[in-house]
Amino acid sequence: MPIAEQTGLIAPLTDYVLDGVLRQLREWHDDGFVLPVAINVSVRNFTDAGFVERVLSGLERYAVDPALLQLELTEGTLMEEPSRTHQQLLRLQGHGVITSIDDFGTGYSSLAYLKKLPISALKIDRSFVRDLGMTPQSSAVVTAIIALARSLGLRVIAEGVENLRQMEVLHRLGCGVMQGFLFSKPKPADEIQAWLEGTV
Repeated sequence: MPIAEQTGLIAPLTDYVLDGVLRQLREWHDDGFVLPVAINVSVRNFTDAGFVERVLSGLERYAVDPALLQLELTEGTLMEEPSRTHQQLLRLQGHGVITSIDDFGTGYSSLAYLKKLPISALKIDRSFVRDLGMTPQSSAVVTAIIALARSLGLRVIAEGVENLRQMEVLHRLGCGVMQGFLFSKPKPADEIQAWLEGTV
C-alpha cells in the first residue's frame, strides 16, 4: 500500500478492489449468503473528495446493503486531516456504511478526538494478541482497548488469532469477535461458500 500511494496507483487500485468486493457481495447474496467484507482504505483515498461518491455509487450499482461493506482505516489516516475525515465518516455513516479503526493501539490518535469520530469498531492489532496468555503486559493492553471500546459504544475485533490460547484469553477478557489463521487462512472467493457450509 505505501508503494501504491507513492506512485499514485492507490486510487485506481482501491477502485478496482471496491468494485470486485461489491460484485462478490452481490453474487453471494444471490446465492443466499449474506456476508460482510472489510477493505483497507488509505489516507490518499479517504481524503479524496470523490471517494465517498464512488463508494455510494458502487453500492447502488450492485444493490448491496451498505452495512455489508466495512471500510478499515488506520489511526494515522484518521488523524491526517481530522476535519475532512470527520465529514467523510459522517457521510458514510449516514448511508449505513460500517467503518472501523484498523491496527488500533499502534498509532498516535488523540483519545479526545476518537470519542467524537462516527466509527463502528476498533480492531486490536495482532502485535498485542501475539503474546496473550504469555505476558501480563499484553493482557493489560488488550483489556484496556476492550474497556475503551465498550465505553465508546464500539465493537471490538481481535486480529491475528492463531491459536486456542489467544482465543480463550480474548474470550475471557470479553472480546467475542476475532479473525486469524486459527479459523481459516485466506481463501479465493469461490471457495468461501463451501468453507462456510462446512463450518457454520
